[in-house]
Amino acid sequence: MEVTRLLPSEEAGELLALAREIAAAELAPIAAQAEEDARFPREELRILGRAGLLSLPFPEDVGGGGQPYEVYLQVLEELARSWLSVGISVSVHALACFPIATAGSDEQIAKWLPWMLSGEALGAYCLSESHSGSDAAALSTRAELDGDVYRVTGSKSWITHGGVADFYSVMVRTSDDGARGITCLLVPGDSPGLTSAEPERKMGANASRTAGIHLDGVEVPIDQRIGQEGEGFPIALAGLDAGRLGIAACAVGLAQAALDAAVEYAGQREQFGRAIGEFQGVSFGLADMAASVAAARALYLEAARTRDAGLAYGSLAAMAKLVATDTAMRVTTQAVQVHGGYGYTRDFPVERYFREAKVLQIVEGTNQIQRMVIGRSLLTGA
Repeated sequence: MEVTRLLPSEEAGELLALAREIAAAELAPIAAQAEEDARFPREELRILGRAGLLSLPFPEDVGGGGQPYEVYLQVLEELARSWLSVGISVSVHALACFPIATAGSDEQIAKWLPWMLSGEALGAYCLSESHSGSDAAALSTRAELDGDVYRVTGSKSWITHGGVADFYSVMVRTSDDGARGITCLLVPGDSPGLTSAEPERKMGANASRTAGIHLDGVEVPIDQRIGQEGEGFPIALAGLDAGRLGIAACAVGLAQAALDAAVEYAGQREQFGRAIGEFQGVSFGLADMAASVAAARALYLEAARTRDAGLAYGSLAAMAKLVATDTAMRVTTQAVQVHGGYGYTRDFPVERYFREAKVLQIVEGTNQIQRMVIGRSLLTGA
């Protein structure tokens, strides 16, 4: 099903066409089997990187695509529409690059960002720990400064790209002053003392590697500290605002894929002598699905355009993440229902879409946290 898109430039249209072309040729044909095998799509991500699709929202002078967020997110939606795990990887890579890009020194940006955006490097973002998920400020991974080197000890949980990333943006504790005691460090993936746990055994998105990492006295030079000591938590929260828009776009892509599958099936499956889509009970359900997907897309684009205008968008990002991921859960559930018993089998993709949708309501802040963010904004204006 074609999606009507209002794009800001001819170049944006070309990027969307390129994303659809790569998704159709390289992602869609292998997604189901790769998910079944829990095979991480490293080579497919390199293809996207070489095409410039891993670096779209970053400045051109450091190797980025120089695209506004409204374009980047629509590319991300198209990728997730063909293979959610790949969409998640692209979004998380952008999140991992965010600290250097927005809070790094000129020297750090010149040294590290072109490599991060080269298409060959892959990043991970490390905030959560086993005891500090939603309460991120309670993290305990400790970094002790010894001369010009931090020694980092602790563990991070639920890390997308854990064990396969080329670099990690890691939030660590440098003092006991609560959220003000958190600092951001750039840790190369081959650092001695950095190890990965076995990947988590998940319900869905199994090709997206999620694993804990352990840091045992990992040495990080002081010039790989991003910002000053104690500035890590604001960097982390700002990154999450941007990351939530990425997850919203991925959720819309997944929901669109489920809607496409349901419409196709409803037009072909016959019962009582006619296609089931001709029955009001089915057609009204499809209509509700289509309206929900369009509304979620409009909301994430509104948040993206607000960000591109340089305005505060944290509350809108939370709304977009909340609405889009709840929509993905509802639409994939209804897509299974349209397929009847076949929808519950692995012979049709909607079973996989249903399992994948659930994680989107959890990552980058659970939807309960999004409601807290929105509610606080309404009551305090912050």
